[in-house]
Amino acid sequence: MKKRSQSKSGICYLVGAGPGDPGLLTMRGAELLRQAEVVIYDYLCNPTLLQQAPATAEKIYVGKSAGNHTLLQEEINELLVTSTQAGKLVVRLKGGDPFLFGRGGEEAEALAAAGMKFEIVPGVTSAIGGLAYAGIPVTHRASNSMLTIFTGHEDPSKKESTLDYRALATIAGTKVMLMGVERLGKICEEFLAAGMDQNTPVALVRWASTPRQQTLTGTLATIAEKAKREHFEAPAVAVFGEVVPLREKLNWFETRPLFGKRIAVTRTREKASELVVALRNLGADAYELPTIRIEPVQEKKDREAFAEAVVQAHHYDWIIFTSPNGVAHFFEAFFKLHQDARELGNAKIAAIGPGTAQKIKEYHFEIDLMPPKFVAESLLQEFKKLGVENLKMLLPRASGARELLAVELENCGAIVDDVPVYQTIGVTEDASGGLQRFAAEGADLVTFTSGSTAQHFKNLLEKKSISLPEKLVLASIGPVTSSVMKELGMAVGLEAKQHDIPGLVEAVVDFFEVTGNG
Repeated sequence: MKKRSQSKSGICYLVGAGPGDPGLLTMRGAELLRQAEVVIYDYLCNPTLLQQAPATAEKIYVGKSAGNHTLLQEEINELLVTSTQAGKLVVRLKGGDPFLFGRGGEEAEALAAAGMKFEIVPGVTSAIGGLAYAGIPVTHRASNSMLTIFTGHEDPSKKESTLDYRALATIAGTKVMLMGVERLGKICEEFLAAGMDQNTPVALVRWASTPRQQTLTGTLATIAEKAKREHFEAPAVAVFGEVVPLREKLNWFETRPLFGKRIAVTRTREKASELVVALRNLGADAYELPTIRIEPVQEKKDREAFAEAVVQAHHYDWIIFTSPNGVAHFFEAFFKLHQDARELGNAKIAAIGPGTAQKIKEYHFEIDLMPPKFVAESLLQEFKKLGVENLKMLLPRASGARELLAVELENCGAIVDDVPVYQTIGVTEDASGGLQRFAAEGADLVTFTSGSTAQHFKNLLEKKSISLPEKLVLASIGPVTSSVMKELGMAVGLEAKQHDIPGLVEAVVDFFEVTGNG
């Protein structure tokens, strides 16, 4: 995609961010975020969405919560206009849908009055999508076919309410109230006075569609007192009507095995998303806490050794890959020098673990040997069965990797070139916001997929003077990682039996089930 010229006129996109689940952002919204030069976002926007914006994009928080307004609405309007006037592609990211009690209409009016170009990108509203995550359909053929949405937080400058509680109380169908949970008692009183049945089912859904979601049910006569007793505060959606009891059968989101568990994932920024998505799909509040980044080797002797190995790749009997990173670095270099995959010659390929094997298959090579257990010791046993005397072997691996594999293969008579092709570097910046979140909120569990992630996690916390929360569980992907963790004085709370991402996810689920915290 071509970069926009700064000389072009700016444009502002008012984008609905959805109720909280980042997966509910529309494709159009995601496309615009990836192009954004300025992102102006709200309190109810999931901060994960900001990761879709370019690192160079200016990100401005203008959130408003009860009693705490970063900017007045007039100042937000002015910011939108001035940013657009500067020739920028501006994304105004708003929770839910920008035109449903989101003041998007006012912001669009301000842009129009200033002669600025703008577009509206609708979003999933919590009035429908948020309630769906609580197992409450706003319409149902058997009980109602009407939906009324109103706000419980009207413009405070108005002399009197424009809500007709008598009309709301007598109209058929489901009624959904956005905002105003702090006025719930008064609103319920108004409904009762207007003749609404005191046994009308009511539900409150807080932080809808996120792993922090909470749902409280009652009746029109009891819900306000229940909310007060449970300290049920904003942001919350209220729904009144006969659809509420359907939650007993349709509550799908809050019953997932990791619902409500906060899990920090320590991997590289590029690799963390795979594990984060898997955990989120099981209900966890999973977030990235990158501790390392992967870079090509820097030392001249290592670069020269790697280049020589790639040139002479066809001379090896075996090429042994121990990680997806080793695969990627090797084949990227290989195809810069060779146009034909057949130039790898007759070299056979061994891989430790299905993740490594899958990466090899992406380059259209098959695996000749993969051990039953995803550790070097298991691969050694397989090679001993085959016999390796006088065979030439190449190990393209991380700088500083364990020497066991190379040493033991040489002890068996193999000729081994153990070549560093990449290195892990500790991350100190907090581009994902994960470190800040860990310091502020902690976690129930932290995952480690390598010894280097554990080492750099400890270094990072020491550098930032962050203490580990009490009862924090540390999860390891396998025995090699666990060994490093123990050397670092880190208590291993659980270890995956299958030493890959699916195995780690399974171990996390099993842990919370066994401990009764699921």
